[in-house]
Amino acid sequence: MNQNMRPIIECKNISVIRGAKTILDDVSLHATQGELVAILGPNGAGKSTLLGVLAGDIAPDTGLVSFGDDQIATLSKSDLARCRAVLPQQVTVSFPFSVEEVVEMGRGPKSTSVDQDLIEMAMKKVDVLEMRNRLYRSLSIGEQARVSMARILAQDTQLLLLDEPTAVLDIGQQEKLMRIVRSLVDDGRTVIAVFHDLNVAMSFADRVVLLQKGKQVADGSPRQTMTAETLSNIYEHKIDVIRVNDDTGPVVIPSPRDRN
Repeated sequence: MNQNMRPIIECKNISVIRGAKTILDDVSLHATQGELVAILGPNGAGKSTLLGVLAGDIAPDTGLVSFGDDQIATLSKSDLARCRAVLPQQVTVSFPFSVEEVVEMGRGPKSTSVDQDLIEMAMKKVDVLEMRNRLYRSLSIGEQARVSMARILAQDTQLLLLDEPTAVLDIGQQEKLMRIVRSLVDDGRTVIAVFHDLNVAMSFADRVVLLQKGKQVADGSPRQTMTAETLSNIYEHKIDVIRVNDDTGPVVIPSPRDRN
């Protein structure tokens, strides 16, 4: 899928070292137009650091990141904002901004009718339009996550970088959000996302990159990479990958403990 297309974003031989600890060790990744790439791995594998490198927020000690023809190190902050939108794990809003004002931040210092249309569409997509005048700080964690997603949708970039976008959502909101993300990809956007939930990646990703202790151990389709053997090794716990029925893909579940 998309094998013959030129990458929208590509990183090669990325290493990140902090003191005596190597966070990422010779990692390479690419994503093309109309592709959802999931980054998976246990805590401490380097997933969020890799996303930060791809976003241009973390400078690697070795390796290069490119957006099309441009190396990320040569791009200004305004150029980066036009290239990619970033959803971090946690979004802190210290001042009493309304929901609509937070979503407007995705458009920067602009006030055209096109900007307002994008803001309205973004709020509608994630179902926060009716709470537009509420203070962001008054919302539940799940509502805040949806507003933060609306902000990056309003940014209207080709590339979206998402760090655990479903982590605080209930199962219904999680499914709705991932269907929105999948629709963006199907319309030609590019998404790279860190996921904690393996089944979300299995269900929605086109390609999976697996990390373990900063090293890249697999890159391929979910069914190629997310095998019981590979996942059990990476997460250091026995994991089963089973098919529930003919209409759905495989399901990832931890094996029950041996009580004998």
